[in-house]
Amino acid sequence: MIDLNLNYELTKKFIVKFIEEEVKSNNFKHAVIGISGGIDSAVVTYLAVEALGSENVLGLLLPYRLSSKESLQDGLLVTESLGIKSETIDITHIADEYFKIAHIEDKIRIGNFLSRLRMNIIFDKSREFDAIVLGTSNKSEIMLGYTTWYGDMAAGIFPIGDLYKTQVFGLARYLSVPEKIINKKPSADLWPGQTDEGEIGALYSEIDEILYLYLDERFPKGEIIKLGFDKVKVESLLKRMFSTQFKRTFPPVCKISQRTFGHDFLYPHDIFK
Repeated sequence: MIDLNLNYELTKKFIVKFIEEEVKSNNFKHAVIGISGGIDSAVVTYLAVEALGSENVLGLLLPYRLSSKESLQDGLLVTESLGIKSETIDITHIADEYFKIAHIEDKIRIGNFLSRLRMNIIFDKSREFDAIVLGTSNKSEIMLGYTTWYGDMAAGIFPIGDLYKTQVFGLARYLSVPEKIINKKPSADLWPGQTDEGEIGALYSEIDEILYLYLDERFPKGEIIKLGFDKVKVESLLKRMFSTQFKRTFPPVCKISQRTFGHDFLYPHDIFK
């Protein structure tokens, strides 16, 4: 078994400083977060409050009629325990009106639309609150493409984007996130009974070890399998990773001129201060 534990005290300090610096360098003082009731958004919210103060963080809860009641309760538990500003906006009417017009019944399309609709509202509220949007995706989800393109992958910064899911659990315990949130099965809550591990086909403990060996230790696929990992799972996870690379890169620009963003106009935003 591979030990993916971190020095969580140092990790917390590093991410808190990252949030402080990125919010400031992007000319914001506030942050807005979509709070799902899950562990990732809870951890990001706890870190944001430490970095910016509770008065500068807005939490948005965006339930749909099929969303778990527990998710809303857990989201409110986070906002209330941290004393941040929050709004609850039920997206059922907006979503169902479109599903009716477009005759959509496919659950994948429904799930993707709900994710993108939520992010539309979050970005609109970020304008009202004069805030940057904090993404809540972790490294496991991002690397597997277990995200919605321009849904939960739309954000200003990703504070926990380089933490594997199992490391998020460790950081959550260090931050004293409520045990109720830590102990429940990870779920995007896109439809009743949906779980992350059920959809991916592996436990996060397995997922993270395989990804760590491949990405951080640079083990070839064959060497990972030789260590005793299930061949089907290894191949499935790596296939997911390679087939979703488009979600992790800026959309390609057809280069015509001498200076093209994404090609040779690559200055960090800080240089223009």
